[in-house]
Amino acid sequence: MWLVTGATGHIGNVLVRKLLERGEKVRALILPGESRESISGLRVEAFEGDILNMDSVFESMQGIKGIFHLAGVISIMPGPNPFVRKVNVDGTKNILRAASEKKIEKLIYTSSIHAIQRVEDGVIDESVPYDMNNPYGAYDRSKAEATLEVLNAARSGLEAVVTCPTGVIGPYDFRGSMMGAVIHDAATAKPTLYVDGAYDFVDVRDVADGLISAAENGKRSESYILSGQKISVRYLLETVREITGKHFFQMKIPFDLAKFAAMFTPMYYQFANATPRFTPYSLEVLQSNSNISHAKATRELGYKPRPIFESIRDAVKWFLESRK
Repeated sequence: MWLVTGATGHIGNVLVRKLLERGEKVRALILPGESRESISGLRVEAFEGDILNMDSVFESMQGIKGIFHLAGVISIMPGPNPFVRKVNVDGTKNILRAASEKKIEKLIYTSSIHAIQRVEDGVIDESVPYDMNNPYGAYDRSKAEATLEVLNAARSGLEAVVTCPTGVIGPYDFRGSMMGAVIHDAATAKPTLYVDGAYDFVDVRDVADGLISAAENGKRSESYILSGQKISVRYLLETVREITGKHFFQMKIPFDLAKFAAMFTPMYYQFANATPRFTPYSLEVLQSNSNISHAKATRELGYKPRPIFESIRDAVKWFLESRK
């Protein structure tokens, strides 16, 4: 049986579906009170617990052969965030401790491309180090620190592998990720504001396949980037328009104006309890180097991401059918 932490998230619920399709048994670690909509009707063993609680972590690993550790907190808001670090770093340390003591056969940690040091020019691959001192956001620093903890545990003997997805899009986005919300709004012909910029986006189903392949073929203490294709925000919006045949109002905001406005938007998002989109962090990401290589994952894991058009098409279809 596999333990999946973060099983109700976007990657998590798709991973659970993939494992079940392969005939695997799955135990999902779910926070008390957390919505189970994304895994409703799936034949999983739901275990209520918290990665910050050592007793529940140890109990969740009873009879487990391997772990996919995806649980974490994502934030694109500026400034320090002790809770992000607590969950992403301390929670991962708890998982590693229990996995080592329980002698778990395999642990696959889902890190992030943002844990890797920013590189202005050239190609970003696994030779670029993780950056605990990343100045761009608490999330990036916490994922880098947690990743280094995983690699240290692997060097001490734990059969652990790290994967680093890029920007994940695709169907089964029950919680409405930032890019998922952009796709949903465009698919439903809502007026859309955007800025110039591009990033590497990857299909959630390909990431889930990459995680499973990492469990089967990944080498201990190695990292694998699970990237897709670099596209501009404008290309994303135009692709949605092409798929739906619906015209909707689009306005490109000059980057300097967006950057100025982003100084104040975090206060609005906190006050309105809204999903953040334009923050200094998100703008920095869209302007950063996103020439990202998955050659190592292709070579060692057989990882082959699908065309990004297919990912956008299927995301649109899912949103229109499930999230009208």
